Amino acid sequence: MAKVLIIGGHGRVALQLERILAERGDEVDAVIRNPDHVDEVADTGANPVVADIEELDVAGLAELITGHDAVVWSAGAGGGNPVRTRAVDHDAAVRSMDAAEQAGVRRYVMVSYFGSRTDHRVPADSAFRHYADAKADADEHLRASRLDYTILGPSTLTDGSGTGAIDASGDHSSEVDRADVAAVAAAALAARARSGAPSDSTAATPRSRKPSGRRHERDLPQAQPQGGRRRARHRRAELVRARARRGR
Repeated sequence: MAKVLIIGGHGRVALQLERILAERGDEVDAVIRNPDHVDEVADTGANPVVADIEELDVAGLAELITGHDAVVWSAGAGGGNPVRTRAVDHDAAVRSMDAAEQAGVRRYVMVSYFGSRTDHRVPADSAFRHYADAKADADEHLRASRLDYTILGPSTLTDGSGTGAIDASGDHSSEVDRADVAAVAAAALAARARSGAPSDSTAATPRSRKPSGRRHERDLPQAQPQGGRRRARHRRAELVRARARRGR
């Protein structure tokens, strides 16, 4: 059994992840900003923790993180205000990474997006630009950290029930069910707990299976973090293979 802290605990990926982890026996603390969301989070089996990550400094976040085995970042400003986007998707995320190091909690899973990198080429006048910059810079900070991390790069998120498969080799963004993203995050956490492998980086690109066309899908078997010291600046690392274990 692992003790996991999920930051952004009321998000639609996070709520599904909380249920998966709780049902398999993990202890889950879910950080939320709005106390009105306490009951919905508790219904997943997670323990709601009301805290404002925009206001907490590194020491405050380290206090939240201390005692856990892993941190999952699934928070976001939700777009719109560029200042708040930077404050949440970059600044608070970076503080949480620094806080995890300070607390001695090395396992860290980041829910990012497909194509997140500093040379993303999103036009300067695009409404998406501020988010792309914030996520790319935060991911780079994570890669440069001493944390044992996994970066998930899902394509456009959808609300299906999950396919149990992810596209391991595609070069273009498609769609992925939030259920599959949650399953990959859960499996990444379980794989690290089982393997005890040396700290390094892995990344996963969950993408839902299409009903037709060239098949690049892999079923989601047991997660297997990749080892070695490969920290190439823009690498889209090997697939973290995972099994979506529904009902656990």
